[in-house]
Amino acid sequence: MHPNEIIEVLNRPTSQELLARDLTRLAHVAKDGTPRNIPIGFTWNGSEIVMCTSKNAPKLRSLSEHPMAALTIDTEVHPPKILLIRGRAELDFVDDIPAEYLRAPSTYEITPEQRAGWEAEVRSLYHDGMVRIVVTPTWAKLIDFETTLPSAVEELIRQRAERQRG
Repeated sequence: MHPNEIIEVLNRPTSQELLARDLTRLAHVAKDGTPRNIPIGFTWNGSEIVMCTSKNAPKLRSLSEHPMAALTIDTEVHPPKILLIRGRAELDFVDDIPAEYLRAPSTYEITPEQRAGWEAEVRSLYHDGMVRIVVTPTWAKLIDFETTLPSAVEELIRQRAERQRG
């Protein structure tokens, strides 16, 4: 997929709505070679998906050995809206709490007192820092079931049209 095609997909209004959500599902290959798919908070900075985790998270060893990752961001309504992203995960070990992590829960309803308590807990727990998992999209697809469909469904529609013409 060419970079301009990726940008076009990610700049669509529905993609932008999905990129403003709180959770993605990160798929990667685990150390034992089996697939893993985990929910994780994320931030979209306009060119990269940034996820933050503890320095002892098992996924870090897996991602350092097999850095290709896939992300799914979707809705729970009908018809669903689904943004699929693939890319290479880069690991950025930091000695502090990344700003992206501190901003991540900002869409949740939380009082200033709750936020202060949450941030104090985060700073206490991750006192030696965190790891930023940064994925730059190399492929993207939006499925909204109105203007875009899964490729297999598109193929079935094409086959049905051919049968009906035949």
